[in-house]
Amino acid sequence: MPFKNKIAAALFGLAALPVAASAAVIGGTYYAPQYDFGEFFAATDHRNFQVILAGNPFPSVDPNTVANALLPAMQAAKPRPALTFTYDAPVERPRPDYRLVLVFDSALDLGSDSVCRGVTRFRQGQPGLFYLYAVYCRNDQAMSETTAWTPAAGPDDPRIQQLFRELFQVVFSDSPALRPLNGRGGRF
Repeated sequence: MPFKNKIAAALFGLAALPVAASAAVIGGTYYAPQYDFGEFFAATDHRNFQVILAGNPFPSVDPNTVANALLPAMQAAKPRPALTFTYDAPVERPRPDYRLVLVFDSALDLGSDSVCRGVTRFRQGQPGLFYLYAVYCRNDQAMSETTAWTPAAGPDDPRIQQLFRELFQVVFSDSPALRPLNGRGGRF
């Protein structure tokens, strides 16, 4: 590669760095052996799907303002089923009880099964960093979990919607590798 091309490639890479630095980061993931995207799809398609928020990613902003700003961002980034995100708990607890729990600035030792049982613990958040621990629950059992973070100035920051778009592809993955063993292929 000629020297001019190397310099041009290096400058292009440096120019793209601020764009990459503002993208969401998705942490490690876990899927329970029972995780099944088909079950999630059947349970949520054309239905309300409860989201539980724990903590406040923007302590200087009223929690209700944050929640009101996050719901449309989640809805715009929703996964494939035609679901409607809601904070409202069902009048009667359904069985199975499917929900998504988002814990902002979670304690590092907080586990997903604890989250599904209603336990939350927090750590000090970093100003300007939107960090969450997402757990998809069925009853008191975690079906999937991951963490995600992005720089964000406030609850209306467009990077948050992009984070949700990437997050939902992971938490609600339809990967064939995650299909339960049922005689038709799937997990090893």
